[in-house]
Amino acid sequence: MTAETTSRFQDLLTEQIRHEFTASQQYIAIAVWFDDKDLPRLAAHFYAQAVEERNHAMMIVQYVLDRDWPVSIPGVDEVRNNFASITEPIALALAQEKTVTDQIEVIFRAARDAGDVLGEQFMLWFLKEQVEEVASMNTLLTVAERCKDASDWFQIEEHLARESVGDGGADASAPEAAGGAL
Repeated sequence: MTAETTSRFQDLLTEQIRHEFTASQQYIAIAVWFDDKDLPRLAAHFYAQAVEERNHAMMIVQYVLDRDWPVSIPGVDEVRNNFASITEPIALALAQEKTVTDQIEVIFRAARDAGDVLGEQFMLWFLKEQVEEVASMNTLLTVAERCKDASDWFQIEEHLARESVGDGGADASAPEAAGGAL
């Protein structure tokens, strides 16, 4: 494996730490928006998603530490705080999860191109996780689109009270997070 290819995989992991922390911040912004609209179940869902994304970043940090590579904690990108409808923040979350899926695929391919089987194995969990993340956000958006009218917003709250959306971040096969998962 060449230093250049290994460096690309490592650089992409550092970028992904930033993407995961940014996703966490975006989910906090979405949760606060729902909290401000007195939609506590949607707010709780996105607060939990924020923690999950933070944990993903810390899993990558732990992996980099375990590989004895230099670790750099990057800043985060700007997040969106204002939305015009109940569907906008959820659609943004779905688009964000699809983007993260693309990013994870690129990192997996970089590990494969580098012949880094440990890196490939590590990224497999994230690929599996992204299938669940996209599917659960897609379901949530579908339900929200059915209750677009502000008078029906509590229907999505009832849906979240009845149904489990996503895995709640509980996966025994998940990599260790630096400092422990929250």
